[in-house]
Amino acid sequence: MKKETIKNIFTFLEGNEGRKTPFVWKLINDEPLTEDDLHIKGDLDLTGSEIEELPEGLKVGGDLYLEYSSSITSLPEGLEVGNHLDLRGINMESLPKGLKVGGILDLDESAMESLPKGLEVYGDLCIADTRLEEYTDEQLRKIILPGFIKGKIIR
Repeated sequence: MKKETIKNIFTFLEGNEGRKTPFVWKLINDEPLTEDDLHIKGDLDLTGSEIEELPEGLKVGGDLYLEYSSSITSLPEGLEVGNHLDLRGINMESLPKGLKVGGILDLDESAMESLPKGLEVYGDLCIADTRLEEYTDEQLRKIILPGFIKGKIIR
């Protein structure tokens, strides 16, 4: 189906049935995002996508899956994820300031080299096959102060 046809369908559904155009459609097609679009109540799965960046102000209430999304090289400052943030196998070397993860932060097999001060992880931090394995658990916890890792550091 052609892009223009799909866009017309979403426009019709939004206007006649009050249904929102999906966030991912807007993101992929450079459609304008509203404040409401940036607050995703459930999960957001962008596994393996070609998306290059996420918008500022994004808050995901559930899980955010970005594993093996090789085009993403950074995340927006202040990103909040209510549960699991999966960044396995991505090319990012660092995380943004103000990142809050309500569950597990999975960095396994990523290019991650550092963690930002103020990082908040309410679950476990997974760092297998990253340069972060060079640090002890105590060093990693000190690096992010005044942030914290509530769970275990899994190597």
